[in-house]
This record gives sequence, C-alpha cells and structure tokens, in this order.
Amino acid sequence: MRQGWLGLPAIVALLFVAARLLTADEDAGVAAADPSVETLVYGDAPSEFGRLHLPVGHSQDAEPVPVVVLLHGGFWRRGGGDLSLMEPLAADLVERGVAVWNVEYGRTGERFGGWPHTFNHVSAAVDHLAEIGERVALDLDDVTVVGHSAGGHLALWVAGRDGFAARSAWDDEVMRPVPVVGVDRVVAMAPIADLSAAATVGLGNGAVIDLLGGDPSEVPLRYAVAAPLPAPDVAVLVVTGSLDDLVPEVYARAPWPDGSEVLVATVDEDHLRLIVPESAGWRVAKDWLGIRE
Repeated sequence: MRQGWLGLPAIVALLFVAARLLTADEDAGVAAADPSVETLVYGDAPSEFGRLHLPVGHSQDAEPVPVVVLLHGGFWRRGGGDLSLMEPLAADLVERGVAVWNVEYGRTGERFGGWPHTFNHVSAAVDHLAEIGERVALDLDDVTVVGHSAGGHLALWVAGRDGFAARSAWDDEVMRPVPVVGVDRVVAMAPIADLSAAATVGLGNGAVIDLLGGDPSEVPLRYAVAAPLPAPDVAVLVVTGSLDDLVPEVYARAPWPDGSEVLVATVDEDHLRLIVPESAGWRVAKDWLGIRE
C-alpha cells in the first residue's frame, strides 16, 4: 500500500469539510444561545447557508407567519461583510412576529463567489424557503426581501427572476430559474442599482467590475442579466441616505420596468446607519411593510 502525502484533491476536500464544520460549530453556538435561531445549509458551497429566526414558541401547528429574507451588503466581497451585519434587523423583526431567513452567499474573493455563483446562491436561498416550509409554518404567499447596499441590488435582482426568460440578452452561466418561491415586496436599503454607472466611476474600488468580471463594454450580457429589474407586480421601497458617501443616491436609482410600483424615500443618515434598528431609515421600512412596533 502506498503511504505518504495526501494528493491535492484529498487535501482540498479535507479543507472544505473542515471549513464547513467550523462554520457549523460557530453557528451551533448561536443556536444554543437562542433556540429560536437555526443555521441551515441551502447548497454545496461553503457560503451557502443562512440563519432562520422564528418567533419564540412558533411551531408547525401555529398559524403561518410572514417571512422576511435578509441579504447583507459589503460590495459583494468576502472581506466586505457577512450575514452578521443583518442580525440586529433579524432580531428586531422576529420580535414582531415575523420569520426571518438571514442569508449568506458566495462573494468575490472566495472560490464560489462572484459571477455567476453569487446570483445562483441568492436564487437558491430564496427557493429554499419551500423546503423550510415543509416543517415550519411559514406563509410563503407573504415573502419580503430586504437587502442593504450590494444586498439591496441582489434583493431587487431576485425579485425579477420571473422575467428572465423574456430578456433579449442571456448568459447561460446563470441558472434560468423557475422560481419555487415568489417575492411579494422588496425593501432595498442604499442599493447599488445602476450597475453600469457604478462600474464606470469605480464605486467601491471597482466592486461591480470584480463581481461581473469586466466593465460594461467587456461583458455586456452579464450586465444585462445582473440588472435589478423586479417584476412589475412586486412592490418596491428604496431607502437612501442623504449622508451616504459609500453608495450615493444616484446609484440607488435604476430604470425600473414600466408599471413597477417603486417608492423612493430619502432620510438624513449615512450608509451603515440605515441598518440600525433605531434608525429613521429602518422605521420608514417597517412603516411601509406595516410591521407593528
């Protein structure tokens, strides 16, 4: 029998398993501290997981509750942030009787991140609610996606999946999903909605170019597919901060499809303040969603 060093494929596999176990251990600690929080994997990539927050005492026999999907920002970069950015909003929402699915996804700077993985992950994460709903009483006819910054772009994007087949430009690297779970409304907090404009000025030190692998002249199909075009029947609230110097308001606006129901609200706050539970921006979002205080 040959003995000695492991081959490269075996080493890679062991590292992958170790990373998943470390993540599971960390999140098990979160669940142990709060039994209403559960970490769930929705795909095979290391970053395809999320935290499910349920109202205390909620069970399969309870009345189904609305669901809010949270997508964090960080310029789509691994070093820019993770799902912990949205945990304060998750805690605020779940206290008000809402189930929360706080999603992680692949970002640039990791093997399964950027184009096309980030988009495929977010789509899969939303559809994973159907599987969760088989054992948890969730109202999948009442699904809201809330995203901040780069996550705001992804929230708008995933709400337009129904229209993919009708787009004239398509890149087969991104799955053409037949959505399992529909999106009813979107709250986009300081979203990077105009990708071409953001790429042209190098917003976030070239974050859009890193995400899509080139500028609009180099990979035009990717920009067409990645454009945030929520379906016309999806209600959209865009919240921007007049003091936001990371994603100024001009980049939070996009050419919305005809008939889209889009409301834009601007508050006197900066980029990160928007996702503080006590902020004016978050109060605007909750009022629009009709979530009780």
